[in-house]
Amino acid sequence: PLESFSIFRVAHNDQIAQEVVSAHIRSLMASHLTDVLSSDQHTVKPWFAGKLDFSPPVVDLKDQEFPLVGGRLDYVENRPIAALAYLSGQHVINLFVWPSMASADAGESFVGRQGYNALPWTRDHTNFWAVSDLNATELRRFVQLVQDRSRGG
Repeated sequence: PLESFSIFRVAHNDQIAQEVVSAHIRSLMASHLTDVLSSDQHTVKPWFAGKLDFSPPVVDLKDQEFPLVGGRLDYVENRPIAALAYLSGQHVINLFVWPSMASADAGESFVGRQGYNALPWTRDHTNFWAVSDLNATELRRFVQLVQDRSRGG
C-alpha cells in the first residue's frame, strides 16, 4: 500500500510539473506574464483578493536581485492559482502558489522539463513551484529567499 502511494505521488508530481512548466512557457509566449504589473508587494498581494479563495504570500526580493514584476491568475490542478513573476537578469521566474491538501510540509526536489527547471515545495498547507530557465544553483537561491521571507505569512 505504501509503495503504491509513492508511485501515485511521483506520477502526480510529474503531472503537476508538466502543468506548471506549460503555464510558464505560455506566460512567455503570449506576453502575458502579469495581470497586475507592479514591483510593489503591497499592490500585488491585495490584487488577488476576491479572485482566489486564499491569499498568496508575496515577498519583495529586489534587494537580493530578484525583483517582483507582478502577478497573474493561472490554472493548475483544476483550480485557479496565483502566479507571481520575478526577474533574475533577463531570466523570468514564475512562482506558482496554491493551497495544499497535504498535512505535512515537503522539501524541494528539482524537476527538469523542456529546458526549464522547476523546484516544488509545500509549507503551511501551501504548494509552491518555482519555474525558470535559471540554472539550478540560482533557482535554489531564489527558493531559499522566498522560504525565508514567507515564514509566518
